[in-house]
Amino acid sequence: MKVLVTGGAGYIGSVTAARLIEAGHAVTVLDDLSTGHADAVPAGARFVHGRVHDAAELLGAELASFDGAVHLAAASLVAESVENPGKYQENNVVGSDRLIDALARAGVGRIVFSSTAAVYGEPECVPIDEDAPCRPVNPYGESKLAIDHLLGDVAERSRLATVSLRYFNVAGAYAGLGERHRQESHLIPIALQAALGQRGDMVIFGEDYPTPDGTCVRDYIHVADIAAAHLLALEHARPGVHLICNLGNGSGYSVREVLATVEQVTGRVLDVRVAGRRAGDPAVLVASAARARRELGWVPERPELSVMVADAWKLVAAKGAR
Repeated sequence: MKVLVTGGAGYIGSVTAARLIEAGHAVTVLDDLSTGHADAVPAGARFVHGRVHDAAELLGAELASFDGAVHLAAASLVAESVENPGKYQENNVVGSDRLIDALARAGVGRIVFSSTAAVYGEPECVPIDEDAPCRPVNPYGESKLAIDHLLGDVAERSRLATVSLRYFNVAGAYAGLGERHRQESHLIPIALQAALGQRGDMVIFGEDYPTPDGTCVRDYIHVADIAAAHLLALEHARPGVHLICNLGNGSGYSVREVLATVEQVTGRVLDVRVAGRRAGDPAVLVASAARARRELGWVPERPELSVMVADAWKLVAAKGAR
């Protein structure tokens, strides 16, 4: 297949592009580098610098030659979305609307979208399946849910095959590609930076949640497994159908368990302190990925938290030693 990957210079996008190339697909990466990095675009991929808003103009008649698109480009910081919701409407929703319209007009038959567990908000029960109510509690989640709706509409109207993959917490590294956010907000890379001495103490936000050790529990999944799901989604997408699948391991790890795993993998002791809860942090977010297994044949190959942390640590430590 010839595949367009938007956001292919970012964390998940670069790994997805790499795995597509390994599988023999021809890949074009479209990325404006606002959060991605040009050196993360995998060897063998063609790179086009620009926004998804302008895909029709940037790619012109070539757009019709693509068999499918994997759409990962997005602004994705929850706190920033609360402070600047207009950016998330313009960047995520408007940009996606223009991209989806351009793909539909060009006759690109398959679209796989990077959605998020943030569309569910605070769940009524766990594990969370795709029939759970969608009640996002921030503009980031709202923007992703709006795009899910756009894909449902275009599948029905234009008979496109569309898939939304709702990730839970992504971790790990693959083929020298890992998390490299200019503004890091994820627990594992922050803890690894602390292990390297690049940060001060680690803060646990709340230890009075109704969980075994009082700290929040999250479902972590290896970035290579997330990327594999995109390849399967491209293969299994069906014309006129908008398939929504959660991606997670179906079990969770608490904040304290994550920090203990980081200490075990790195051999370094973290300086940890406890602060109050953050507003809007649910106690437990764990996925039911039964639909992805049933519809896509997707089974995580790297479900162990220790493997995710070890893979990320190898990359972070190697770069920190330079």
